[in-house]
Amino acid sequence: MKKILFILCSGLLVLAAGCKKFIDVNNDPNRPIDVQEAAILPPVELAVSHLLNAGFAAILAQHYTQAVCLNQPVPNEGTYLLVNGQMDGDWNSTYVTCLNNLKQLINKAEAGGSYAYAGIGKILSAYCYGTATDFWGDIPYTEALLGSDKFTPVYSSQTEVYQGIQSLLDAGIADLAKTSVKNPANDDFFYRGNLEKWTKLAYTLKARYYIHLTKSGSNTPATLADLALGALNSGMSSNADDLKMGYPGGAGNENPWYLTFLPGSTLVLSAHLVDGFVDRNDPRLPVIIAPAKGTGLYTGRAIGTRDVGNLEAYSIPAAFYGSAGSDHFLVNYSEALFIKAEATLIKSGAAAAQPVYQDGIRSHMLKLGLDPAGTAVSDYLADRGTLTAGNALERIMEEKAIANFLNTENWADWRRTGFPQLTKVPNALSEIPRRLLYPQVEIISNPQPQQAATLTDRIWWDAQ
Repeated sequence: MKKILFILCSGLLVLAAGCKKFIDVNNDPNRPIDVQEAAILPPVELAVSHLLNAGFAAILAQHYTQAVCLNQPVPNEGTYLLVNGQMDGDWNSTYVTCLNNLKQLINKAEAGGSYAYAGIGKILSAYCYGTATDFWGDIPYTEALLGSDKFTPVYSSQTEVYQGIQSLLDAGIADLAKTSVKNPANDDFFYRGNLEKWTKLAYTLKARYYIHLTKSGSNTPATLADLALGALNSGMSSNADDLKMGYPGGAGNENPWYLTFLPGSTLVLSAHLVDGFVDRNDPRLPVIIAPAKGTGLYTGRAIGTRDVGNLEAYSIPAAFYGSAGSDHFLVNYSEALFIKAEATLIKSGAAAAQPVYQDGIRSHMLKLGLDPAGTAVSDYLADRGTLTAGNALERIMEEKAIANFLNTENWADWRRTGFPQLTKVPNALSEIPRRLLYPQVEIISNPQPQQAATLTDRIWWDAQ
């Protein structure tokens, strides 16, 4: 898949930047200037899946939430070693590979009245900007993607970016409701042209970005909870609505997380993560986590360990999330239910949130192939107990993190709520990171005052 992805994306960038036609004799049929929407959408979707939610920045998010561990001497990424130059690739992936080509898609679609493509482009753009601003805080937005008209865009505040995200989602929803000259089908790798599911995704993302702001001071928590609940009324309604990328699994077509772990690297699951599943007697353990190849035991590596262990003594993701042909989940129905549970907790208290919280657990169990009405799931729900004012937010975030396994959203949730609970790892170089460093290429080519930020500086919505 990496080979296909980078060939497609590179070709798309060349086509999108095509030369001005002077005389017809210079037309090259093998290098068309006018790229159709159906040729732009597939590689952009692959890039969003492969590079944004499974790239290096996404792996760092797993380190910072203590889900993974490198079987390497410290210091390393797990003990918060990072330099600005390591962020160049993710910044480029976000702005050049994803957002620039989404802009080309939107412009092309709007000019030709293909509003289905325009709506999808705006929804994916909102997702990309949301991912980027949650990584870096202030980023180029209002002056972004202007090409030669603005080589050095001023960074927009995260407040402005979040307002822009909601506007993009609203515009995308409106476009999807219009009559469209062209409509996607199999060129839409996510939903195969199902515009109803795209609309549900947009409303679910609106809820995600509203609930992020409950401590930002932008509005009262109750108002933001109301906005999230209102959006979820039109959001995802079953696991069939999940935003996911399917991977065939053959050579060059593998799920990105399969390529990230053993045997592709020295990355394994952490003891913090694995022990949590074991201690909870979680029936999802064998579906999410594979026993260590060398021992048959569920064993994670302790983060911050100085010695290098035997790679086959550690667990990695099991087949549901971690095989070559696994689906890659970016946004899912269970997350929508846990957002609803959190918003209900804010508005109506723990007792009202309890059934929604349990529905979130059941929906994830069902997706993994477990019977939500079976004994194993019923016993687990009983063991997790009743939500109270003292434990409700923690329990909701713990279960949401499980349902969002290997998703960057878990880092956002920890920063804004403090749950699941984390402590600084041994041999750490700093406190637990709360943002990413700005890329070196930006510091050199587009100096901005925000670039002095360190890993432990808080972004706007991460208020104390």
